[in-house]
Amino acid sequence: MKILAIQNRMGIGDMVIFLPFIEAISKKFNTPISILVKENSKAIQFLSDNKNIDKIIILDRDNKKKDGYHDGVIGSYNLIKDLKKINFDKVFIFNSSLRFNLISKFAGIKEIYQYPLFKKKNQHLINTAKEFIKKKIDIEVESNPKIELSKDSIMKTKFKYKIDNEQINILMGVGGSGPTKRIPSKIFIDFMRIVNQNYDCKFFLATGKNYEEQKILTEILKVKFNHECISLDNLDLKEILPIIKNCNISICNDSSFSHLSSALGIKTIVLLSDTPLLYGSYSPQMYPIIPDGEKTVTHNTLGKNKINPEKIFQQFQKILN
Repeated sequence: MKILAIQNRMGIGDMVIFLPFIEAISKKFNTPISILVKENSKAIQFLSDNKNIDKIIILDRDNKKKDGYHDGVIGSYNLIKDLKKINFDKVFIFNSSLRFNLISKFAGIKEIYQYPLFKKKNQHLINTAKEFIKKKIDIEVESNPKIELSKDSIMKTKFKYKIDNEQINILMGVGGSGPTKRIPSKIFIDFMRIVNQNYDCKFFLATGKNYEEQKILTEILKVKFNHECISLDNLDLKEILPIIKNCNISICNDSSFSHLSSALGIKTIVLLSDTPLLYGSYSPQMYPIIPDGEKTVTHNTLGKNKINPEKIFQQFQKILN
């Protein structure tokens, strides 16, 4: 039996969030399933060791330029051809798009399971998926994504980076996809100074390559801490994942690293300044910190300067104890 799951949301975070639902389908039918995802989900880089996933098919669509291989009418025809080659028996579509419904039909997929058509408005990211899987295959799914890594890669990385179990190894996810999500370097620096006074630590600094993220990284690296700071920005995701797995704890902006570290089973403090609370609390491995003076956080909270380093440290201590 060949099964396809279509998850066309953008980014690593949403890909991680949908993993439990994809895996539930695989376990229900006792077979690995293929997934159709966007390139920027980076699925190929972090799902290669997942036994529940067979093929990773990239959906080549550019929402801005509209010139992807799967864009437009011709692109739909190209996607139909791609799916026909594999001869899927079932498809689970995690959206309400008529386009994917029609593509699946023209690709000859006999059993099509999908969110209700034309009802995208006000869909809850996680609850809608839970209800969908419960209704279609009668499985209650826990929102606790997990990423699998080989033991060999974990041990080799531990040796390569001299990761010592006697130290507290901390992933610091200091980057972020948007300017309102990036906590200022001063807040990370103040937290690191507090930690340095109390623990023997090693810091692994994870961020992207754009100018503003690199500026935050540079400002942190300028400070002379007692403990080692290692920048990860020149590594690819496949190299970074086993480093994260070797850490005791993560402190991250709302970024791909908060999703990845929690899915690797690492207790993750998520600094939420301008994103719905859901994105930093859907996993039991997540511990959200919101801006001082706020009761919750959502879009346009704009609270990146009000994240309290003392509160980060207090949560850090609770987790370690």
